[in-house]
Amino acid sequence: MKKIIVTGGTGYIGSHTCVELINSGFEVIIIDDLSNSTIEVLDGIKKITGIKPEFYKIDLANAKETLRCFDTINNISGVIHFAAYKAVGESVSLPLKYYKNNLNSLINILETMQGKSFKNLIFSSSCTVYGQAEKLPVTEQSPIIKADSPYGNTKQISEEIIYDTINSTENLKAISLRYFNPIGAHESAEIGELPIGEPNNLVPYITQTAAGIRKQLRIFGNDYNTPDGTAIRDYIHVTDLAKAHISALSRLVNNENKTNYEVFNIGTGKGDSVLEVVNTFEKVTGIKLNYKIVNRRPGDIEQIWADTSYSEKNLRSKTEKSLGDALLSAWNWEKKYRNIT
Repeated sequence: MKKIIVTGGTGYIGSHTCVELINSGFEVIIIDDLSNSTIEVLDGIKKITGIKPEFYKIDLANAKETLRCFDTINNISGVIHFAAYKAVGESVSLPLKYYKNNLNSLINILETMQGKSFKNLIFSSSCTVYGQAEKLPVTEQSPIIKADSPYGNTKQISEEIIYDTINSTENLKAISLRYFNPIGAHESAEIGELPIGEPNNLVPYITQTAAGIRKQLRIFGNDYNTPDGTAIRDYIHVTDLAKAHISALSRLVNNENKTNYEVFNIGTGKGDSVLEVVNTFEKVTGIKLNYKIVNRRPGDIEQIWADTSYSEKNLRSKTEKSLGDALLSAWNWEKKYRNIT
């Protein structure tokens, strides 16, 4: 059984990936500071898989804590690094918070890996590295345009840090997965997206509005150059995204990578507008949402979706679930968490 460290493993994408790792026969060790998640997520993972992962509460932006933690774990086959602040809007108002946390945590992990025997890293990157692309859909060869937010810039800089480190370090290998927009929840409704405080992402705001936690859903802008004026994103079911990590990890562990650093788009290859997401949620749940149009949000781009042909061919990673599937699963998770019948 191969032992995998998952940083940010109690978070949204991290917890779903931990489930897929365990179901694929990996032993999972989670490192998280619980700044945007709760320890109860471990119970959800156990209910699904029958196994409760080993857990360390660590601030990975602290170099000494990171090294001390990694020193206690033996026979590691790889690291999947999710841990990062991720709210685009907040990063615009608090840029230093994002640069300090997101970059230092990655640097500390890479420095620790350089001195250890484990050499495989999967990095949680983002489609934000493309900025507002001139040509859609974006491929892995699309230009990296200046980021529209400090959050997006941390992903761009992080990819550069990984690339430079790998070029100077013998045997270190990495894959950056450029996520598009993960939504939905595990089919069991035992784990899902549960941001602390007011949600920054669209779907948890939708489900919390439907549940009566939020009075009204705000849609940021309806004057974009899109068919209905609202922003377009590529929404991928979080379980499909989680499975892509298993494919990427297996690619490194089995030495199937073509170069020591590779990048892959992980999306559906289809763009949906905010209003299309709202309308689909209403259709699959039968719930009418209370929403209003407000001004655009700083840092948001107009539209983006992925060309997934490269990842489908090389990672053998292909999405299976629809937008409606994802939204219904998110609602089922919200209902279970809030005890809504």
